[in-house]
Amino acid sequence: MFKNRFASAILMAATTLGTVSSGMAQKPAAEQQPGLGGPVIAGVCLLSREAVLANSKVGIAAAARLKQIADESQAEIDRDRSPIEADVLALRSESAKLSDQQRRAREKALADKFAPVQAKAELRTREIEKTRAKVMEMIASEAQPVIATAYKDRNCGLLLDRTNVLGGNLANDLTVAVVQGLDAKITTMNFQRETLAAAPAATPAR
Repeated sequence: MFKNRFASAILMAATTLGTVSSGMAQKPAAEQQPGLGGPVIAGVCLLSREAVLANSKVGIAAAARLKQIADESQAEIDRDRSPIEADVLALRSESAKLSDQQRRAREKALADKFAPVQAKAELRTREIEKTRAKVMEMIASEAQPVIATAYKDRNCGLLLDRTNVLGGNLANDLTVAVVQGLDAKITTMNFQRETLAAAPAATPAR
């Protein structure tokens, strides 16, 4: 249960960059379902930030790197947890031979061993989430001048999030142009897992 909970947490952090890390990249604007048609509204433009992250080369590279960091963290926690799981299995096999006092003592000892592993897993989850947020800010900073150029080139007067548009004429969608411009500017991004201070250990109850 603990392993699954940690894996879910770090995978969520990793995949927030875009669905590319799970192999389900969003389609560029040109491949999206056609809009409802109608006249082009002059000055109103659209952009999908999610599609930019999912389809730009730097977004794909960042998502892959973040997943690698998450996998490394999972392996670290697995190594710490394995000997404790072996002790748990040993206790189960010997439980019938133990007195209640002996069993409780060994259960407490296992709980004491498990606590720092759980704390480390929670710390790694927070570190990966902080890393993800920082990387998204870095990509957004790289994309902003590209967006500004596309906005000016299309003579936009208003930019809307494409994911909130129910329908209409999507001719002024800047997403593909932004992806292409970002790809021409940057294709990869190197970064390490952010580090945070461990939370202070809880004081045992008396």
